[in-house]
Amino acid sequence: MSKKVLVVDDEPSISRLIEYNLKLAGYEVSCVHDGEAVFQMLRSFRPDLIVLDLMLPGMDGIQVCRELRKQANAVPIVMLTAMHEVTDRIAGLDNGADDYMTKPFSPQELISRIGAVLRRARELPGASPEEDAALEIGRLTLLPSQREVKVNGQPIELTPKEYELLLFLCRHQNRVLSRQQLLHGVWDYHFLGDTRIVDVHISHVRDKIERNPRMPEYIQTVRGVGYKLIAPAIHSAL
Repeated sequence: MSKKVLVVDDEPSISRLIEYNLKLAGYEVSCVHDGEAVFQMLRSFRPDLIVLDLMLPGMDGIQVCRELRKQANAVPIVMLTAMHEVTDRIAGLDNGADDYMTKPFSPQELISRIGAVLRRARELPGASPEEDAALEIGRLTLLPSQREVKVNGQPIELTPKEYELLLFLCRHQNRVLSRQQLLHGVWDYHFLGDTRIVDVHISHVRDKIERNPRMPEYIQTVRGVGYKLIAPAIHSAL
């Protein structure tokens, strides 16, 4: 059975371009042109993935993402944005988008990314017992089965991508990871060298888990390469 994709864009020419190429690739496609229409369409068309423009009349793409996740709707989302500011793309990812593309874009690359996101969505259920096991590093505790993080026993709130980044670092403790490795491991795609996304998320995670983010005990910068997560010295962990 072909996968269903809901395309949400207020520019008819872009909607038609995406629809045409997705149908050629074997997808079933429906299109709407504003954020409110997404929730009406969900009643009759149950998409396997949503291609969502950031700039929409009325309810914008960030608000649509946030509302879907608030309703516990985990449908994968690929966000489209004409904005080149990294903070706008991070806002989409942090509010529940699974990937993004900046306009203008290649239809073939969009289809490739849609395929990658759908593959990852299929692989998410059924984590192994090892993957669900609690991780304890100094004052830091991660409970993957609950997606919960504690520092000194106190829960802290991370965005989905901040959590996934911290979990990836913890599972590769003491290993130096390049920014490209982190992009691929956490976002499941090579963002064409846009490694600032990693740096911004690292900064946000440090603000939440480190006692002094300017002198981090856990997430160390490896100059010219990337980052590694280490267990702090015993006196620091007390």
